[in-house]
Amino acid sequence: MAEAALPARIGLAVRPHPIRRFLRRYPLGAAGASLIVLMLLLGIFSARLAPYDPVAADFGAQFRAPGGAHWFGTDAYGRDVLSHLLYGARTALVIGFSSSILGATIGAIVGVISAYFAGTTDLLLQRLVDILISFPIIILAMAIVAILGSGTVNLILAIALSFIPRAERVVRSSALAVRETVYVDAARAIGAGHWRIIFRHMVPNVVAPYLVMLTAFLGQAILLEASLSFLGLGVSEPTPAWGLMLRGAAVDFVQRAPWMAIFPGVAISLAVLAFNVFGDALRDALDPRLRT
Repeated sequence: MAEAALPARIGLAVRPHPIRRFLRRYPLGAAGASLIVLMLLLGIFSARLAPYDPVAADFGAQFRAPGGAHWFGTDAYGRDVLSHLLYGARTALVIGFSSSILGATIGAIVGVISAYFAGTTDLLLQRLVDILISFPIIILAMAIVAILGSGTVNLILAIALSFIPRAERVVRSSALAVRETVYVDAARAIGAGHWRIIFRHMVPNVVAPYLVMLTAFLGQAILLEASLSFLGLGVSEPTPAWGLMLRGAAVDFVQRAPWMAIFPGVAISLAVLAFNVFGDALRDALDPRLRT
């Protein structure tokens, strides 16, 4: 009892758990994180949760409205929309996480290298980044897919390459400040090599902007995957994907079976919204200048 009352007597406040503090300060960010966790669980356990085979056609059950047997209805091939949505979450997550982590990581490393070496290295890298960043992400991704060809792996590479220049520019601005710190000068003074300074002292100190940028890229990657699949440049049938579901529910069926477009559209919107609000909250939590 005496030990429990000691913090109160000496005027010390017991700080709440970081997760609890995040939930209290950033309710929208917590809601976004909850949606992300739900999406992860649905994607991971889609094989157990899906009531039907997502690619099995049943031409006797075409265009069935949402009801007891098919909660979200069926499409033009008689496939269950709910099962297709659950497996499409897995596709969106695999492509979204793979492309975002790959693009953000490569861009972050290039940004730190550019800031550290400066001079000619920085000049050449920044001119290349200026060329790539001048293209809208969707146009650059479409051009890369047109060169590499369609498919899941090529789609991941195309989206990742589109993110690299933007990640490089954000991380470089933080790395320029880190380069002038005392501990980097001290590392140079004791004879530490360039790569040791970069990966041991500079990279860990740009993790905060990297994480914020990564969450923003995740939402963009899911939207890009859906857009490219809708245009016929992403994953191809019979792979379940939200963009392909929208493509199949285009003008031909939107009036006859609107649920074919409504449910995948809502899924894409919620996924992008969840990553965006969580990224905003994470930025506020990690940046001392934005804390309230």
